[in-house]
Amino acid sequence: MEPPRADAPPRRCDNGATCAARAAEGDAGDRFSQRQLARPVCTVCGRVPSGTERNRLCRGTKPGHRIPWAEGHYDRLAALAADLVGRKVEVIIAMGGDLASRAAKDATSTIPIVFSVGGDPIELGLVASLARPGGNLTGVTVFVAELVPKRLELLSELVPKARVFALLVNPNNPNTERIIRDVQEAARLKGVQLPILKASTESEIDTAFASLVQLQAGALVVHDDPFLINSRLDQLVALAVHHAVPAISGSREMAASGGLISYGASRTALYRQVGIYVGKILKGAKPADLPVQQPTRFELVVNLNTAKALGLIIPPSILARADEVIE
Repeated sequence: MEPPRADAPPRRCDNGATCAARAAEGDAGDRFSQRQLARPVCTVCGRVPSGTERNRLCRGTKPGHRIPWAEGHYDRLAALAADLVGRKVEVIIAMGGDLASRAAKDATSTIPIVFSVGGDPIELGLVASLARPGGNLTGVTVFVAELVPKRLELLSELVPKARVFALLVNPNNPNTERIIRDVQEAARLKGVQLPILKASTESEIDTAFASLVQLQAGALVVHDDPFLINSRLDQLVALAVHHAVPAISGSREMAASGGLISYGASRTALYRQVGIYVGKILKGAKPADLPVQQPTRFELVVNLNTAKALGLIIPPSILARADEVIE
């Protein structure tokens, strides 16, 4: 494949594993040999792709790439990681969040692992430090817990009269308790109520949305849990539309699919960085010497069609800050 120009914008990929694989092939502009491209690179993902993503994934990856999916079931991650280790792959990409990365680390101390996580890699026990990871892991982190209070702030600008904002979390996510604490503090400072809704299954998501009326919640903040915003994205959007609730998450895809607004790190940029690190490792670099990267680009996406359907007028201050406005 032709290497991208240095001034070219990152190519948009609908699937993180595909994007990472393509970036690995390009390695920030360096061309790989066909032999290198055929070397086994495997990805542990916590969610199942849609049919369209499956097709694109098959067209976008090489024979040496194997991508198993946990289909949103975190208890499957350990077995998936162990299977990849048994196949003696050369690199494992852990794209399913904190738990997928932990499962990969627990499965091997020798095979290089490149992760994409939302928590603190040091607290998660993945690396010794961000600058010098040590061991066999490196990757990118979003520190998502620091972004969720900001989403509450943005949502309160959109619905200033709301006095109750619900927070939807997955109780199985290791970052959940910290996120709850941080958002509760943000809610306290704003003088609003913050009931916590917990869901780790499809039926529990249905129950959570059904409770919004009784709670008199005027808006909803969705935590960036892989199960919630990836595996159950379509369900979340459909329920938000059905219940006519303004919702915010860190997923651009949620806003593009009919959600109201999103604010978070650019996934395309994150996945591309993962791919670049995989490329460097295949060419001889050691994970211990590759600093853990943090996002430098954050995207604010607003869906005006959804705002109109909800009877909301987007403040000019938010439109002026938006990186993308969907009309």
